[in-house]
Order: sequence, then C-alpha cells, then structure tokens
Amino acid sequence: MSESAATMRWIRACAVADLIPDEGFRLDVSPPVSIFLSGGEMFCVDDTCTHETYSLADGWVENCVVECALHFAKFDLRTGAVLSPPAPAPLVAHELRVEGEDVHVLLPSHYVVKTHLHSRRTD
Repeated sequence: MSESAATMRWIRACAVADLIPDEGFRLDVSPPVSIFLSGGEMFCVDDTCTHETYSLADGWVENCVVECALHFAKFDLRTGAVLSPPAPAPLVAHELRVEGEDVHVLLPSHYVVKTHLHSRRTD
C-alpha cells in the first residue's frame, strides 16, 4: 500500500453473514469496491474492470479469481493482478479484517463512502 496510515481509514463494510461464496458484495463507495469470499478466504478489490467500466461484483468467481462478465478479463483476488486480457492494468487490492461478526476494509481517505457505512481513522 502506497499511502501512509494517516491517509487510510477502516470502514465497516458488512457482516460476515452477508458474504456468499464465489459472489461479489459491492460497497457503496466511490470508487466502488467489492468484497469476495472465495476458497474460504475474503478479499477486497476495486470493483471496476480496468478494461471498461463494468462491475466485477457481477462477474464469475472461482478459485480466488474474478472474471469480468463483459469481456472476460480475469483478475487474481489475492493481489488484483491481471490474469488474462483485455484488462490493461491490475486492480487495487485492499486489506480486510474481521471484528466479531463484522468485516472491515482499509480504504484510502479519498475513497468516498456514499452510505451509512461506519469508518474509523487509523492513528
């Protein structure tokens, strides 16, 4: 992560129970991010395919890989790396943590939370 801790904040994203294996859970954040539960692990990446503006939460997920439903670009959910074209650039991957039954994601402060998600600055 290139930003300092002072420019990052933890956002309460959802409940663990809200996540469905191999489906995306899109957060109302700008730019949008999605959380995925795949292979028994949770991942959070920017939601928009880097090839064209299309939600990856609407894509296919299997074995920690998300495939864009529009033109079939694939990304590694662990790192955001491009696994197949036509995507020209990787996704930004975000750190997650679970506190009790809640999932929190660490986002740069310039990401705008559009709904009532709870946030806490890292100090």
